[in-house]
Amino acid sequence: KEGDVFKNPDIGHALRLIADQGPSAFYKGEIAASILKTSKKLGGTMTAEDLAGFSSEWVTPISVDYRGWKIAELPPNSQGFAALEMLNIMEPFQLGKMGHNSARALHVMIEAKKLAYADMIRYVGDPRFGTPGAPSPAALLDKTHARSRAQLIDKARAAERAEPSVLAGLTTSPGGDTIYLSVIDRDGNIVSLIQSIYYAFGSGLCPRGTGFMLHNRGALFTLEDGHPNALAGRKRPLHTIIPGFMERGDVRIGFGIMGGFNQAQAHAQFVSNIVDHGLDIQHALEAARFTKKTFDGRDVEIESLVPESVRAELARRGHELQVHPPRTGNFGSGQAVMSDGTGVHYGASEPRHDGAAIPEAPPVFS
Repeated sequence: KEGDVFKNPDIGHALRLIADQGPSAFYKGEIAASILKTSKKLGGTMTAEDLAGFSSEWVTPISVDYRGWKIAELPPNSQGFAALEMLNIMEPFQLGKMGHNSARALHVMIEAKKLAYADMIRYVGDPRFGTPGAPSPAALLDKTHARSRAQLIDKARAAERAEPSVLAGLTTSPGGDTIYLSVIDRDGNIVSLIQSIYYAFGSGLCPRGTGFMLHNRGALFTLEDGHPNALAGRKRPLHTIIPGFMERGDVRIGFGIMGGFNQAQAHAQFVSNIVDHGLDIQHALEAARFTKKTFDGRDVEIESLVPESVRAELARRGHELQVHPPRTGNFGSGQAVMSDGTGVHYGASEPRHDGAAIPEAPPVFS
């Protein structure tokens, strides 16, 4: 209850084991044994070989050029692909001339989201498990493919859906309990970091003596035979968490916006705010946003910060708006850092959550 002091000596013990023994403490030692015991007790199929054979990977980001800016995201099996394809689909439209958060610009972005997310749920899975006939990420991020998708946008009317719009397991999973941070040091090195165990408290399972919860990212698998994201042993599901980077010349930005499947569409809006409308990183985060967390229908959540006249025009185009008060958690939340190439560094954190932009403290003791 309020006022109680929460203590977690088990996590302290687990961290000491990792500090003393390295990764083997987690994947082969005492912690691994506790994880396997919990899995076995509940009918799980994880084996000691599954844990011992795992290793993290250093991957090459995927990127696109958006009006002269290089935008980089994590490759599949993440949803970073959807943020980049959404930008590619938006690029043929002169969003800057349309005006920031105008009905015309928002309509294009909402429709681009539907098309990019349809490609994501059709094609994205663990790249180590190839799917015969499936196009490569490079092919899907090609500008020619984006132009063909952009031509499907009806400038006057919202689409009911972009197929596929339903994939059992993925489009039916709510998820979303994430942390994000971005850091820039005095030399201009940037870290963009995101972490999540998916649902609040993940699976809700805490292996005895470890002090931490096991994730439930496997909820994002589908059981549809032959699909790139179909469940299989030692396979990773499509996941939502994506740290982002963007750069042009000497300007470099590390950014991220939390919120499940809101993330890719929020990334595209953040990038557009900077590139198309000239906002700085703080205003780009604070600006009114939309989010469409569903994969079907014309429903769209939108903040009341978007002018009523704009919302009325979107409704006339067929969008079914759910209007929320300014800057609630419905639209995710994020941080960003930037180096402008002159040695000046910037930090930004938006008011939709409890984050903060904290400058490096001067040395107090030398």
